[in-house]
Order: sequence, then structure tokens, then C-alpha cells
Amino acid sequence: MPIYHQLGKLPQKKHIVYESPSGGMYWEELYSTLGFSGIYSTLYHVNPPTRYREIKEINHRLIEPWADAPVQPYHFFTNRVEHGGDIVSGRRCFMYNDDVTLSTASFTELDDRFYRNSQADEILFVHRGEGELHSPYGVLTFTQGDYLVVPRGVMIRLEHVSADNRFFIIESFSPIETPKRFRNEFGQLLEHAPYCERDIKRPAFREPIVNKDPQRLVIKRRNLFYEYELDHHPFDVVGWDGYLYPWAFNIHEYIPSVAKIHLPPPVHQVFQSAGFVVCNFVPRLFDWHPQAIPAPYFHQNVDSDEVLYYVEGDFMSRKGIEMGSITLHPGDVPHGPQPGKIEASIGKKEVYEYAVMVDTFKPLLMTQQVPPVMDRAYHKSWLP
Repeated sequence: MPIYHQLGKLPQKKHIVYESPSGGMYWEELYSTLGFSGIYSTLYHVNPPTRYREIKEINHRLIEPWADAPVQPYHFFTNRVEHGGDIVSGRRCFMYNDDVTLSTASFTELDDRFYRNSQADEILFVHRGEGELHSPYGVLTFTQGDYLVVPRGVMIRLEHVSADNRFFIIESFSPIETPKRFRNEFGQLLEHAPYCERDIKRPAFREPIVNKDPQRLVIKRRNLFYEYELDHHPFDVVGWDGYLYPWAFNIHEYIPSVAKIHLPPPVHQVFQSAGFVVCNFVPRLFDWHPQAIPAPYFHQNVDSDEVLYYVEGDFMSRKGIEMGSITLHPGDVPHGPQPGKIEASIGKKEVYEYAVMVDTFKPLLMTQQVPPVMDRAYHKSWLP
């Protein structure tokens, strides 16, 4: 979210000597994107951020492809997968393509390691739980319903996370942005946008941690994981400013659009990326035309695969859904409400539902996490 933010103490200008009270120097670091042409921030460290002692590869595979998965609608129950693990092993990847991976996680073994995804931005949607996301930029407190947006390469550590936690994780290989149609030419959110800058949570300042004990950092790069040993605590920032940092937006703050007749899914958009969009469905009033059908019409968006992660509520177009269910409807196959759901929606005045939708522009591939927990009769559920 490109909002200028500043925390801590800064020198008057960039690229000049910044003396510490002890008579030494604070070390300037530029964290930039898109070859110095994208958003960036400037940080000032107690120690140079370049000091590494040892590097080793971690033997871990996030993706186990389901090579012969049929092209069909899917419904599977992510809550039925055995969850648990640390910041790396705790993720269960269900779908992926060249632009995105979609995973869930319940972290049960968070340790003192730091994590940096150097190949992708991440959205960690907090389905259950609360805690703190720590980074060099400060502390971002999170709670249920938060989208935690972490730009690529930003070092994080989850701390004080409640035991009963569940995350839906979207890993994007291009930057996560607010939808372009919600912004003016200066990047400010427009009046008709479903949220505004006041809804964005930004990091709070944390005093620099000056600690010379060795620290461990896990870096993900080219779908491989490496553990670096640092010679000091990396959260030693005395001040920073810029446009690049982790931020959060809560799904409960989203203002839905309503109309006289049914509106298509793009009106529910919350984020964009080069290879997909993210929408969310929240409680809202239904259409007020006297003959309105609130349930969505049958549709086939041939250029998009549609994924829905079900969070909470009574889902107006689906039967047999659990919290944590995921449905996938490939662009190759028309889809829509299951039998009886269209008729049942007529005359309804409102709906209570929370769901996160990811529409990709390339077909999604499935992983071996799906077959053990899928509803194998789901593709037949439109039959009379």
C-alpha cells in the first residue's frame, strides 16, 4: 500500500553521515523494488545489514504436484489436513501456477528464526488467531480477519501467536497492490473505493534490538530454502521512512457494493497482482429489484480459474461447505449455484458470509494435499 510512513529518528538528508550517540555511525540501507524504479524505504541500522556467518540449504519441498489431476470443479476441506509446524514446514500448499501459490497453515512450532521470502509478496489472511508480525520496520499487531501484506524480501518473524491459529496464504510472484481503478493518478484511494487509507494498519515503532548473539534467518529463493547465520539481531533499526513495509487490512472494514440487481464478482475486489485478483465476500444487503435473483447467475469466465476460501457464515450458493473449505472452478467449465440455491435466494434481503476469492489468469495446478481431503462427488452436485 503506497502510503508514506516514517518511524524513529532520521538524519536530515539521505546518504550523509548519521552519527550515533556513542560517536559511531548508523548504517543506511535502501530497500527498493523494480530496479530502483518501484517503491522503496530507507532504513538506518546499528550494525551493517550485510554480516552473515554461515549458509546452508534446508531440505524442504513446499509443492508436491498432483500431475494427473483431472480438469473439473473441486471442493476440499483444508481443516482435515494435518496442520502444524514452523514458519517453513507449517505451510500446506494446495494449488499453484507461475504467478501464485495458495496454502493454509496452522503454526504450532514457531521458533526464534526470521523468515524472508525473496521471490514473492505474501498475503497472510488470518482466519483464526491473533499475534504480532515483527520486521525491521516495527511491530504489526494482527487479529482475526486481517490481511497481512508482506512485500517480497521483507524479513519477518511471527511472535505471540495464539495457539488456535489458521492462515490462508497467497504467495504472489508480482507485487500486491490496491486495485488501480480505486486510485487516482497520485495513488490516493478514491471516494468510491471500498476502503480508505484510514483502514490500513501500519507498523508501530519498536526500539532497536542491539544483540550480538548469532541469529538464524530462513530465505526462500527459486523455491529453495536456505538458512543464514547472522552475527547480530537484524531488528536493529533506529529509524526508517518510505513506501515499502508490511501492512494490514481487516476484511471486516471492507464496504461492499450493493445494487438493484446482482453485481458481478469484480465489485468485491480488494487487491490486484499481475497474475490474479483477490476479492472478498462480506455481509451485505441483497438486490432490491422486485424480481431480483440475489444468487449469482451461471457463468464461465474462460480466462480465469476461480478459487474461494470459505471463512465464516451461510454461503448462499454452496451446500456442504465447512469453514476452511476451498472450491476451485476452472475457467474451462461453467459453474454457478447448486440446485435449489437460486430459488432459495429469491426474496432474501441480506446475507451473512465471509469468503476470500482468488481469480487467476492462468490455470491452476493441484498438489498431493488435495486428494485425501476432497469431496469426490462435488463435480456431480449440479445433477438433479
